[in-house]
Amino acid sequence: MAISGHWAFVFGVLGNIVSFIVFLSPIPTFNKIYKKKSTEGYQSIPYVIALFSCMLWIYYAFLKTNTTLLITINSFGMLIETIYVGLFLYYAPKKARVHTVKMLLLTVVGGFGAIILVTQFLFKGVVRGQIVGWICLIFSLCVFVAPLGIVRQVIKTKSVEYMPILLSVFLTISAVMWFFYGLLLKDVNIAAPNILGFIFGILQMILYAMYRKKDKPIVNVNVEVQNPVIILDDNKKIPELTEEQIIDIVKLGKLVCSGKIQMASTLNQNAAKEVKLTNLQTEEA
Repeated sequence: MAISGHWAFVFGVLGNIVSFIVFLSPIPTFNKIYKKKSTEGYQSIPYVIALFSCMLWIYYAFLKTNTTLLITINSFGMLIETIYVGLFLYYAPKKARVHTVKMLLLTVVGGFGAIILVTQFLFKGVVRGQIVGWICLIFSLCVFVAPLGIVRQVIKTKSVEYMPILLSVFLTISAVMWFFYGLLLKDVNIAAPNILGFIFGILQMILYAMYRKKDKPIVNVNVEVQNPVIILDDNKKIPELTEEQIIDIVKLGKLVCSGKIQMASTLNQNAAKEVKLTNLQTEEA
């Protein structure tokens, strides 16, 4: 028991370290948003769900014992996710901003408030912890499932431009650490969702490897075609013509000749008509 508790502490510390990196991994994304002053194709769902999940795990940790490591990392996560959501709201267009506010009201305000009220008044003791634990399990799954919206976008557009690959990598590593932490503590609510988290993380990395090479920048090549200039030397020799110039001259000659032929045929027809008209006038006279 002491050995399992020791290893649980080790994996809990490693889980804190990796989760700390997970929470910081979207920084390049928000740095890009800050530079462009726009959220572009990025979505706020993963950050809102992560914020809600952190709040739930803190509540669960206070109902359990020996879960200090859950409180430390989720307190930091709640702080950093709040900053992310705030930045998203500041730079998002109106439609995305309204959608994010609705998500916050639905989950953080309405959902978390309802969970506290229901569990505090309807359940007591161990049962309350179990109920909250199952709720935490469900929403931990939502944290891992939330990036599937981006996965769908990657498959549809065949582009990984808006897939935060660092987040996917560190979520996968974090899932491994917290799985062993929950397994050693014999806490199914901690261990179970990380199995699915590992699977989804691998799926996202596979998609990134598949479509990364297809993202090729479009290069605009402007080719300036200058008109050829013929310069005669002092001896007034005719310069050598290029093959393209010769072809152009031949085409021009054909056009001129065809024009002359048409003009000649037109004149002959007019002359013939005048002769016929003169003969008719003579006969009538």
